[in-house]
Amino acid sequence: MKQTLVTFLLISAIGLASCRKDRIQPTIKQYDQQQISNYMAANGLTNVMKRDTIGGDTTGMYYQIIYPGTQSINGTAVTPLDYPSQIAFVYTERTLDGTYVAADTIANHYFDYVGHIFTNHLPFGLQTAVHNLLKYPDATMRVLIPSHLAYGLAGTGSGSSQVANNRIAGNECLDFYIHAVNNFQTYDDLVIQNYMRDSSLTGYTPVKIQVPDPINPLVYWVGKSPTVHDYGTYYYKILTPATSTSDPVTFNSTVTATYTGTLFNTTDFNDFNVAGGTPLDVDSTIPGIQDGLERTGFIGTKVSFLIPSQLGYALTPPSGVVPPFSCLRFTFIVDAVTP
Repeated sequence: MKQTLVTFLLISAIGLASCRKDRIQPTIKQYDQQQISNYMAANGLTNVMKRDTIGGDTTGMYYQIIYPGTQSINGTAVTPLDYPSQIAFVYTERTLDGTYVAADTIANHYFDYVGHIFTNHLPFGLQTAVHNLLKYPDATMRVLIPSHLAYGLAGTGSGSSQVANNRIAGNECLDFYIHAVNNFQTYDDLVIQNYMRDSSLTGYTPVKIQVPDPINPLVYWVGKSPTVHDYGTYYYKILTPATSTSDPVTFNSTVTATYTGTLFNTTDFNDFNVAGGTPLDVDSTIPGIQDGLERTGFIGTKVSFLIPSQLGYALTPPSGVVPPFSCLRFTFIVDAVTP
């Protein structure tokens, strides 16, 4: 009986060991690789995306350089981005399973040092990809980031991962698109033109003026001489003509106005539609509004402005609602003018 029991226990142990061998779990890198391989196959990306082999093929990221950026000017090589470099970019982000999608390129703006991307609550893999793969401040790329270089086992966000765009679950690989912005003058006008087209806005008058406080060209505009001024083009449309032209708005005026400031994704960041209007010193407004009110401001005027970021809040907006380098829409009604 004793021998039979020993034999039974030995057979059971061998059986359990065999079961454990059959059920060996993949490592997180193997799991990520399988998820990314399946995603690329399902979306026709297998022959489009390259595997990141910088540093001995250790990241597991796949990428596509859509536009390589400016790498030389008149035969002189442009210095690639480093961790202390400042960079401005727009991005989209999605999980490979589609449970989280952040595709609003009006809201998804980044401006800071390359080395701060991770500390600004974006994936460490994105920081690595910008430094090692994107490299230049006007380049564009798509990158697939494995979960161990994204938000890891814990994920990010709050609430249930089953609620779309509420939370990124743990072990989720990510698909990022990044467009680094270097020439803000060109970028702003493209954004405004697209916005007018998509919103069916017509009848706006363009006004090109010099940017009074230009963005540092040595950091943000590759190939531009520091002695060349920046220019921005804002657009305006008179919605209601003035009831009186006796008191035009000037630089030193104080206007009483009702107005609304809106991002191009319809998010209101300023809403001063109180009865009787709000006093506003013209010389304290952003450059585009200042010039626009001086050009169109009379009592009773209702005017719409489309303002490029360089004539708005540029790279450092005062409100957390307004992302850096955002184009803006304002609607003003001038109720009174104090010279």
